[in-house]
Amino acid sequence: MKIFRMLGRDIRDAFHSVVRNFSLSLASITCIIITLFIVSISIMLSAIVNNFANNVKKDMTILAFLDVDVEEERIKEIKTEIEKLGNIASISFDSKEKIAKQIIEESPTFKDILSGYTDEDNPLQNTYLVKVKNVEKIGETAKKIEGILNVESVQYGAGMVEQLLDVFETIRVVSLFVVGALIIVTIFLISNTIKITIFSRRKEIEIMRLVGASNINIKIPFLFEGVFLGLFGSILPVLATIYGYTYLYNRLGGFISIKTIELIKPSPFIYYVALLLIGIAIIVGSLGSYKAVKKHLKI
Repeated sequence: MKIFRMLGRDIRDAFHSVVRNFSLSLASITCIIITLFIVSISIMLSAIVNNFANNVKKDMTILAFLDVDVEEERIKEIKTEIEKLGNIASISFDSKEKIAKQIIEESPTFKDILSGYTDEDNPLQNTYLVKVKNVEKIGETAKKIEGILNVESVQYGAGMVEQLLDVFETIRVVSLFVVGALIIVTIFLISNTIKITIFSRRKEIEIMRLVGASNINIKIPFLFEGVFLGLFGSILPVLATIYGYTYLYNRLGGFISIKTIELIKPSPFIYYVALLLIGIAIIVGSLGSYKAVKKHLKI
């Protein structure tokens, strides 16, 4: 029980110290708020990019367009040859008649154009849709398919997707760099705040030493003070993350850029991010306190 009473007193003293020196603490809290806002954006952006990349890889398909005059028997042989290439997850076939029907249903303009053709003189091409097991080797697989007799051309759009992923990766790396720099600045500010608190309470610390207070009893309140600074600084970013992301998700209907990039569903994603922000805030506050206590509290 004595330990709990002492711990309660240390927590109370730390809280009072933050309030008493609020003008000094405000700079540290503000820096934590800014840092955690950027950390939150960086985490969510990284998660969205990873989710987008996984969806792209899952849906990436090689379109193998066959010669217009290819024989029915040869079409079946081409499927067998593609399956033997390896790295093939699945393969499906769209006949030119099926493609024409889909285009007519989706576009009135093409309906007028294609209505003048019969099944025999349909200018479209029979197509195989091929999904691969290893997306990293999709280019190699596409070249092999293109080399098969009566395969006129292949498309898989990997170049555009890779460029988009590179842009997202650059944004994520820059965000992580900015976050790292802000964390260092925040630790420095917290350390200075605790250092000034130690200096303002130097007489009290001397009295505590004279009456036999242990080193740990003198240090703990300052460590808790750093934790409180971190927790106070995490309140706004956590609320902004939970309510801001939920609002954005509902506002955009779960997608960015006309259903190109799918957002992650808010629950439980935002709560994991919120817990991570609180954890980072506590760690940053603790590190700042520890740095100040170790350097400026000579016990």
